Amino acid sequence: MTIHLPQGPYVPRTAPLDLAPGAAAPSSRTVFSAAHVVADPFADIAPGDPAAVDWDSTLAFRRHLWAHGLGVAEAMDTAQRGMGLDWAGAAELIRRSAAEAKAVGGRIACGVGTDQLPDDGTPTLAEVGAAYEEQLTLAEERGAQPILMASRALARAANGPEDYLATYAHLLRQASEPVILHWLGPMFDPALEGYWGSADLDDATDTFLEVVAEHPDKVGGIKISLLDAAREIDVRRRLPGGVRCYTGDDFNYPELIAGDERGFSHALLGIFDPLGPLAAHAVRVLDTGDVDGFRALLDPTVELSRHLFRPPTRFYKTGVVFLAWLAGHQDHFTMVGGLQSSRSLPHLAKAYELADGLGLFPDPELAEHRMRSLLAVHGGAR
Repeated sequence: MTIHLPQGPYVPRTAPLDLAPGAAAPSSRTVFSAAHVVADPFADIAPGDPAAVDWDSTLAFRRHLWAHGLGVAEAMDTAQRGMGLDWAGAAELIRRSAAEAKAVGGRIACGVGTDQLPDDGTPTLAEVGAAYEEQLTLAEERGAQPILMASRALARAANGPEDYLATYAHLLRQASEPVILHWLGPMFDPALEGYWGSADLDDATDTFLEVVAEHPDKVGGIKISLLDAAREIDVRRRLPGGVRCYTGDDFNYPELIAGDERGFSHALLGIFDPLGPLAAHAVRVLDTGDVDGFRALLDPTVELSRHLFRPPTRFYKTGVVFLAWLAGHQDHFTMVGGLQSSRSLPHLAKAYELADGLGLFPDPELAEHRMRSLLAVHGGAR
């Protein structure tokens, strides 16, 4: 039956892709999905209050990802760190998810930052380092691989590249095991403009690589989220041996994961939240050496990803949670911080159409019903 979307009439598909859970993890690439959190829609909270999380649904979604062979990148920006989820909430998320990962044998890495510091003012470098250390200790104690995230506080405190080099050197010396070093671009967080001590990306890249080169035993991998495939390939080719490159490029991930004659990227992506089962299946096809088959599966998903991550890119989380609701992974479309209001009805309707066309919804009838309900709430049902 036709559904009338803001962009025009659309006939939903009637059958999903056949992507049952239980398959082994991909072997040729390490693949993490950065995962969203599910809000408690019945919590009586006001703007500015700490996030109210539906822990059962949040952990159930992580079990869904693990069941399809994906690793979970926890407490990252996809989980609304700094956009609705504070450090207290993130710390509890790390504790609960790490315990769940241990119980089911799932792979987990956790974001380590400085978001217990105030968002205003200029902290000292010592305060930044202490905040990082507190979070690093929690991740390591819980058995999760730390992901050293870019820090808004460090961006305010640092006077130049030397402050980044000194801060990261101190922190990496504290790490007991190799970490993943994350460079998140300002399109994901405007407060990170000029990270690594320069607005010039060539200079910033040199500083980033200097940190890696000076501590290759403590940097197990790097994640680049700049939406710039050429720069990621350049950085990938300049890494010391044994240091992995994880793509965080939600615009160009198929080509970066497939790689070339000089190497490839592993994956740590927010778009693999809604694409999880399909992405894992595609990489297992790549495991067999079938690059064309991998690209045939994953290339068609790029249009959806580019739509969800279009500027202002940091609001991609709204589309991710919306698709989780349509897919039946949660019972409502409410987000911590009220972020469900951050994308327009036409944007969400286009996301539905693209995702349905890919066969991402396990129950297309449920997704259609929920889309019609949203249209009705907005006065647009026909």
